[in-house]
Amino acid sequence: MTAPRHSEPTAWHALGEEESLDRLESTRDGLDGEEARRRLAEHGPNQLQQAEARPWWKRLLAQFNNILMLVLIVAAIASLGLGHTLDAGAIFGVVLIIALIGFFQEGKAEQALESIRQMLSPQAQVLRDGRRETIPAEELVPGDIVLVESGDRVPADLRLLEARRFRTEEASLTGESTPVDKAIDAVVEDADLGDRSSMAFASTIVVQGNARGLVVETGASTQIGRISEMLRGVEQLKTPLLRQIDRAGQVLAVFILAAAVLTGAFGALVHGQPLGDMFMAAVGLAVAAIPEGLPAIVTIGLALGVQAMAKKNAIIRRLPAVETLGSISTIFSDKTGTLTRNEMTAQAIWLPVGEIRIEGIGFAPEGNFHRASNGEAEPEALDLDLDDDHALRHFLKVGVLCNDAELAEEEGRWRIHGDPTEGALVVAAAKAGLSTEKLRGDHDRHDAIPFESERKYMATLHEVDGEPLLLVKGAPDRLLEMCHRVRDNGEDSELDVELWEERIHDLSSRGLRVLALAERSIRDVHELADEHAEEELVLLGLVGLLDPPRDEAIEAVKDCLAAGIRPVMITGDHAVTALAIARELGFAHTERAISGREIEGMSDAELEEIILEVDVFARAAPEHKLRLVQAMQARGGICAMTGDGVNDGPALKRADVGVAMGIQGTEAAKEAAEMVLADDNFATIVGAIREGRKVYDNIRKTITFLLPTNGGQGLAIMLAVLAGSTLPVTPLQALWVNMVVAVTLGLALAFEDAEPDIMSRQPRDPDASLLDLFLLWRVVFVSVLLLVGVFGMFGWILQHGGGEMLARTGAVNMLVMGSAAYLINSRFLLRSTLSVEGIFGSRPVWGSIATIVALQLGWTYLPFMQVIFGSEGLGLGHWGVILAGSLAIYLIVELEKRVLRARGVRGQPTASRGGHDPREAESS
Repeated sequence: MTAPRHSEPTAWHALGEEESLDRLESTRDGLDGEEARRRLAEHGPNQLQQAEARPWWKRLLAQFNNILMLVLIVAAIASLGLGHTLDAGAIFGVVLIIALIGFFQEGKAEQALESIRQMLSPQAQVLRDGRRETIPAEELVPGDIVLVESGDRVPADLRLLEARRFRTEEASLTGESTPVDKAIDAVVEDADLGDRSSMAFASTIVVQGNARGLVVETGASTQIGRISEMLRGVEQLKTPLLRQIDRAGQVLAVFILAAAVLTGAFGALVHGQPLGDMFMAAVGLAVAAIPEGLPAIVTIGLALGVQAMAKKNAIIRRLPAVETLGSISTIFSDKTGTLTRNEMTAQAIWLPVGEIRIEGIGFAPEGNFHRASNGEAEPEALDLDLDDDHALRHFLKVGVLCNDAELAEEEGRWRIHGDPTEGALVVAAAKAGLSTEKLRGDHDRHDAIPFESERKYMATLHEVDGEPLLLVKGAPDRLLEMCHRVRDNGEDSELDVELWEERIHDLSSRGLRVLALAERSIRDVHELADEHAEEELVLLGLVGLLDPPRDEAIEAVKDCLAAGIRPVMITGDHAVTALAIARELGFAHTERAISGREIEGMSDAELEEIILEVDVFARAAPEHKLRLVQAMQARGGICAMTGDGVNDGPALKRADVGVAMGIQGTEAAKEAAEMVLADDNFATIVGAIREGRKVYDNIRKTITFLLPTNGGQGLAIMLAVLAGSTLPVTPLQALWVNMVVAVTLGLALAFEDAEPDIMSRQPRDPDASLLDLFLLWRVVFVSVLLLVGVFGMFGWILQHGGGEMLARTGAVNMLVMGSAAYLINSRFLLRSTLSVEGIFGSRPVWGSIATIVALQLGWTYLPFMQVIFGSEGLGLGHWGVILAGSLAIYLIVELEKRVLRARGVRGQPTASRGGHDPREAESS
């Protein structure tokens, strides 16, 4: 936290620009690196006071706020009241151990989520040593010069020095829901917070325009810091799945308690058993049947999934997204930077006199220019000093001036600070020997209209060669509408729209992204308005930018189609460009593309009709994304939607999983999203879906494994009471089994790798029940097998002259070892594990089996354990029978799997709708 620097806050909004700079001993070029480091040490990081973490003792007590645990506590208290001191103490001890396990597991989960919060820390564009840099927002200091644009979260309190159509949304600070216009003029000192138009406040969102501001307050000294507003982060641990398990636990507890009471009453009334004994039998039944370790295991499974996704650059902001990812049937993805590398390179320039090709790939300013004839580049490079290349030089100059990107060499690598599309124009000019710094220094920018997706162009006002010029850069179809003439070496002529549309089509068909540049003379205008840019423009030419598909995106698209997931491209590019890239990526439906205008002309019903048939939407705006998501959801699809701009927020929120870009994405987009991509890569989305499917798979396996253990011993106690016979397992022994199985075997499946066919399945229906008929059958089937094993072992020892203690020891070990054998079965719900890989392929499984074997040996032979739990040492013959019984359980379950496979039973939940059916590709 930063300590406030002024006893009386400075009224920065009432000070002029130069006075503000003087007070903070700064300049419009920003601080130098050494001074910034000194001020950071003096003022501390630009962070708000963080909310205090939940105390450890509260987290420990929360483990007991669970109806299953409360039932056990009540049972222990009642046992104590009946004089069963040892039983009561043991139950209390085991309950405490289970609570500690949940406590430590939840602590790990919270630590995992805290590490994710750190990955979401915002970045800031700052001028240091006169150069534009991207730094963590927490490193900002008073005196820094910060650049913000549409979609950014303002990183500190700023006194505005430049503002171009700049508006911010200040609801988080003032409660005002409508965006506020900002300007650089000082306002009166006693102006209300909402009227301080010369300020941009920390945590507010830029909704339009761009600005340059002086950092005047950081951390707790900001307006948001003074009122202790907490920044939003990753959500807490409760998810729909956990809530579903909690509700199931409550219902289960009611049924178990009812069964325990009825069973105890039956034993007392029908068989005349003592009430105290029957009470303890009822306690034993409750203890045996309650899966008290389940919620903690599911929580750690989700947390492991979040950690695994974060390591693969998918940062989960809201935990329910982990569950939803397994159901995704459609991924709506932006093209640039997500499906492609976002390493824009200018490859071709169309001037009125013809086409010029440019060598080189990437941001290094290396490569020659060649004229193209008959579609091929001439071998001779152009001499850019020749007078007849004036049009090309002027085109490149305009591309640099109507541009905010900068090229810098850092640590031996060339990098772009700013938009990569604009960066490509800067690199092209550098290849021609034009210095961006000198050009911008010689031609000051007097005003600008920032690029917005609604207008599809950017405009700047400069003085070029002694003449005031309005320079415009934007989408070619938009600029063709705004231009009526074309300029060639200073001579203007009528614009042949059809010719230039053919040239746009030619560049687009090569998979190039196309931009157009235009200009007009403009006099006596000091502040630009849209109408200045939208009339009397003269076209200068076109530039084709190569942004090749990511190699990993091509593989990811294949994985999607195999997994029944439809990748759908949404781009602002020309339809021909988009289709060319889609074909290169391997999309399923590339016969046609639908444009944004066509979407606007369709009713909701018409859009729903075609949504499953078209994979490419071109010239699309953010508002079209929202309609596409709604149309797909109306057809039953579960959608992921990518976005990076402030206007993508509604579509990101409406999508089942909103995915924001971590590199190019705005803070507004990240706020609206459930997941943030640290690398802006489409393949990362597919990897997250794979991880989401694995997490859900492993949770189902864990539940399917744990419940039969509880069911087997619960049924054993119930049947013994109903039959009037001796209990094969005591309440304490049942609690021991629950604890060791949950602590060791139960955790193992959370660490299982994904099954090989996990991305060959159709998406899961999110409404499908966690415990479907298949899993219920498996739980009952294995419960019966374990029941037979327990009673069989108990009866066999009694028949061969063993006492009750020895018989119960054998029964408990039979139950635990049978569960260990079933753990290997549970690695695959339906696939066979009868192979070396199936049996020995999981280190966590065998590690947990080794642990539980050691625990059971201690439980069986250690004197103090024998005193507490009433166990007795077994002989080798007993162990031989136990191992044979465990092997029999394993083989019977494998036989059951084979029968189910032969009958065509699927072990996976119902598939969701709206995805891609791989059979379509096969049939076509």
